[in-house]
Amino acid sequence: MIKHIKIVAIQGDPISLINRKTDTTLLLALEAQKRGYKIYYYETKNLSFLKNKVYALCQEIKLNGGKKNFYYVKNTKFLDLSKTSFILMRQNPPFNMDYITATFLLEKISNKTQIVNNPFAVRNIPEKLYSMNFLKLMPPTIFTKNIYEIEKFRKKYKKIVIKPTHGYGGKNIFFVNKNISKNKISKYIKKNKHVMAQKFLPQIKYGDKRIFIINGKVKGAIKRIPKKGSIVSNLGQGGKAYKTNLSRKEIIIAKKIGSCLKKNKILFAGIDLISNYLTGDINITSPTGLKNYKDLTGIDLSVDIWNCLESNL
Repeated sequence: MIKHIKIVAIQGDPISLINRKTDTTLLLALEAQKRGYKIYYYETKNLSFLKNKVYALCQEIKLNGGKKNFYYVKNTKFLDLSKTSFILMRQNPPFNMDYITATFLLEKISNKTQIVNNPFAVRNIPEKLYSMNFLKLMPPTIFTKNIYEIEKFRKKYKKIVIKPTHGYGGKNIFFVNKNISKNKISKYIKKNKHVMAQKFLPQIKYGDKRIFIINGKVKGAIKRIPKKGSIVSNLGQGGKAYKTNLSRKEIIIAKKIGSCLKKNKILFAGIDLISNYLTGDINITSPTGLKNYKDLTGIDLSVDIWNCLESNL
């Protein structure tokens, strides 16, 4: 690995949209800054491939922790990304062509700098579809855009949940029971194309568990409980985080998935379990929850991530 100036480039959504109180990207960036790295921030629209090099128009930022004005821009630079020590891919899904294009560009320099998560792996492990490798750990699940298959599935399981295959953050989750018309399901399919349909787990009212996996190892978890009247536990959808412990079965499931993710060069991931079942969400594009975990336990897992990354330098 070529030695670089101590620079971390972060590929993310507009920095002004970051929630300074809960954002995992900010926690990772603050730990990097503590270790003496310069922080450069850019969006995918600022990526360019010129003269066989990958550049990004970046803002060099200085972070001020959790303060209201949590960053300021020191300068702007057209940066050769191969000269960085690390690149963090931290923009949120949807996993669309913009996301895929960025993975192709970053893959060109993946032998010159460490990229988290590995762009080839991110592109080839679409989060929900990757769960097809773990069907035995999940409730009954199908992937389709065929309304008749969904109707058969509903008839068998009575209550089901339908999710967009490339959805994220608990958005557009559709609870279906006998009272939902076929026409309504058809409209949902037309809008969302391929979907994941799953037997509804009523235990969601007691919450799910977001488990953090770093370099294949299970490092911790938070419980997320939906707000009253909701079946969606995601914190961005009104769910609330609580301290939790993992059962023996949950640890076995997480280790199994963690081992596969490590083989595929995924350093940091989050998986979600309801009542000892994997829900099909294997979050590798921009895993979240580390700040909530730190606030609940006092343990900062961004330290573990950076220790792991620096051990590879």
